[in-house]
Amino acid sequence: MYYDYIQISKINDFTFCPRSLYFHSVYESFDKTQYKARPQIAGTIAHKSVEEGKFSSRKNILQGMEVFSARHGIIGKIDIYDTKKQELIERKRMIKKVYDGYLFQLYAQKLCLEEMGYPVKKIKLYSLVDNRVYPVEIGEKQKELFWQTLSEIRSFSFHKNTNVSKAKCSACIYRELCRQESGATRQNAAVNF
Repeated sequence: MYYDYIQISKINDFTFCPRSLYFHSVYESFDKTQYKARPQIAGTIAHKSVEEGKFSSRKNILQGMEVFSARHGIIGKIDIYDTKKQELIERKRMIKKVYDGYLFQLYAQKLCLEEMGYPVKKIKLYSLVDNRVYPVEIGEKQKELFWQTLSEIRSFSFHKNTNVSKAKCSACIYRELCRQESGATRQNAAVNF
């Protein structure tokens, strides 16, 4: 049994850059407009209907529901789960590539739902801007990487060098606080559809 649960949303942050996970946690209680960039603010706005339970009034649609897995030590919220279709959907404002972090987020939500007694037959990503659906299959390699990522989160030390790409560093909203000048090894591998 775990006492320090990993937030599902933080899994995606960690795959982008382990150091951003630290800064995200530090600034979590601050006014988000003070540190979030436009894409993050737009993403928050895009999730608003789900967060407020206004996406659908159908009883078979669970939205913004809190989920957890005591077995795996993860906790978070789902976007949408259709109890009739047994389908889990994670909404993103705009999906250009399907990153491991997106897959891990969905897989963690699936594990939580199943432990809570909700069977999940299908998982999908939905891109709001272009109205595109990405059916997701989590293969054995991704499952292995998922468990490895959870282990890395649990053992993370801010003082270790994380080796992220310069492109990621330049796109990070915490770049001015972090100032890590590193090369590139840890990649957030993209799956092209």
